[in-house]
Amino acid sequence: MKQESYDLFKNASVEEIVEVLDKELQTRNESPFWTDKVLPFSRAILSVLVPLRDNKLLFIPEGNYAEELTPELFMRWSDFVSLKTLAFTIQISNDAGALKRTKIEDTKAQSYQAIDLQILGDYLSRYTVNLEDESLDFPISHYNLHQGVSNVIKSLL
Repeated sequence: MKQESYDLFKNASVEEIVEVLDKELQTRNESPFWTDKVLPFSRAILSVLVPLRDNKLLFIPEGNYAEELTPELFMRWSDFVSLKTLAFTIQISNDAGALKRTKIEDTKAQSYQAIDLQILGDYLSRYTVNLEDESLDFPISHYNLHQGVSNVIKSLL
């Protein structure tokens, strides 16, 4: 991956990252179908990952601490199942006032500040992810669609 991508994810705001992805999409010959999916999906993921990055509480889907937001970490969270898990983890953490369901040390997890889940929640709701019951599954067609979106994003980075 390009060094610019690493620097972008390491320091930029949600909107700056989405803007770069948008510009990159415009230079590609991607179908408008994919173009319409990539930016909202990216914004939804970043709406949680950037605040975690800024508070030095990033973690990988398995719960271990991650030092920085990288394109690879972003791609790991772009898996639709992982993204659903992230939404529930952040909601539980918001309710508890501390980062939960991770392997981040307790003293660090206590510095957690609530993260606005509106963008991510709205996005997941559009794809029939039940935000009340984590055990309920979503249609496999939505998972497959998001695999395609992830592949487009990967090609941009």
